[in-house]
Amino acid sequence: MVLDKPSGWHTVEQEGGDAASVEAWLRQSEPACAALQESGLCHRLDQWTSGCLVVAMTAEAHERLRDAFSQSGSGVRKSYLALARRGLSPEGRFRLHFQSRYKRSAKVSVREAGDAWSAGRCIWKVLRKADAGHDLVQVELIGPGRRHQIRAGLAHLGHPLAGDTLYGGSNPDEGQGPALHAWRIEIDGESVIAAPPPRFGPAPSG
Repeated sequence: MVLDKPSGWHTVEQEGGDAASVEAWLRQSEPACAALQESGLCHRLDQWTSGCLVVAMTAEAHERLRDAFSQSGSGVRKSYLALARRGLSPEGRFRLHFQSRYKRSAKVSVREAGDAWSAGRCIWKVLRKADAGHDLVQVELIGPGRRHQIRAGLAHLGHPLAGDTLYGGSNPDEGQGPALHAWRIEIDGESVIAAPPPRFGPAPSG
């Protein structure tokens, strides 16, 4: 099952359990998921990232998909839409290294060099101008994603996301956050699912 995660919801339950989370909603709404680890969630999205979130309905599927999301060459492809500060080259790619600065750090550090475990790669394509200061950018993760890979990676290049004050972006609108949307996901090279358009603009065709 693929859910369209709302912006503002956590993926997994937080300490205290008061904040809205997809994990808690699944436990209450989908009996088949209630007994599974993290209610069958196969990967995570940041609180303010909306879009495609994959959920397994059986223990076997959960194990297989969790492994697929954590390995390169597994048949999983993820494409995002983002509003990035104007000026990115029309097309490009990066290979950077991402690490939390300390336990429970809200922010990750980005370096040009590091070990294979910390490496994160992506390719991007600027789709169109979005507003006076930002472009709508399509970003595809190559291999397993790292925490804050798109947000921190584009900020490292000088193009933070709209609303992403953690990494130097503009102040978000009230009740919003970084402009990032998990737009399309492909599993096993054949099942392609696209989420509805993000809150910050229409999705590209195709």
